[in-house]
Amino acid sequence: MKFKPTTWHLSAARSRLKISQVPEARRRPGRPGAEAGFTLIEALAALMFLAIVIPVAVQAIQIASRASQVAERKVVAARVADRVLSELIATGQWKQSAANGSTEEGTRQFRWQLRSESWQKDSLRLLTLYVNYAVQGQDYDVHVSTLVDPNQL
Repeated sequence: MKFKPTTWHLSAARSRLKISQVPEARRRPGRPGAEAGFTLIEALAALMFLAIVIPVAVQAIQIASRASQVAERKVVAARVADRVLSELIATGQWKQSAANGSTEEGTRQFRWQLRSESWQKDSLRLLTLYVNYAVQGQDYDVHVSTLVDPNQL
C-alpha cells in the first residue's frame, strides 16, 4: 500500500528544493541547507553597539571642537592682553586705581581688567592684565603680567 504525502511533507519537499537551488557561497557554514544572513540577535547586538558608540563619538567631537575654539581664542586673548597692557603703560593710564574695559579683535569681544600691586623689592609695581573671553557659554581668562617703575614713567 502506498501512502499519499500530506501537505506538510509537500511543503517541506518544496523548501528543500528551494534551499538546494541556493548557491553554496550563500549558505551558512555549519548548517547544511541554511541560507546566509544575520539572525535577529546579531542585528540587535549591532544596533545596541551603535547606540552606545554614536553618543560617545558625538561627545568626543564636541569636546574636540570646544578645545579647538578655546585654544584659538586663547591665542587671540593673549595678543589682546599684550597690546592693551603696552598701551596702558605707554599712555600712563595704568596709574588709575581701577582700569577696565573691553576691546574687539575681529568679530569677537574681549573684556579686560588691570590690577596693580606693589612689588616686594624697590618701588616697582606689578601690573597684571586679565582678559576674559567666552567659548560655548563658558568663561575663560588669560592674564599677562609685567613690572614697571612708577618713578621713570
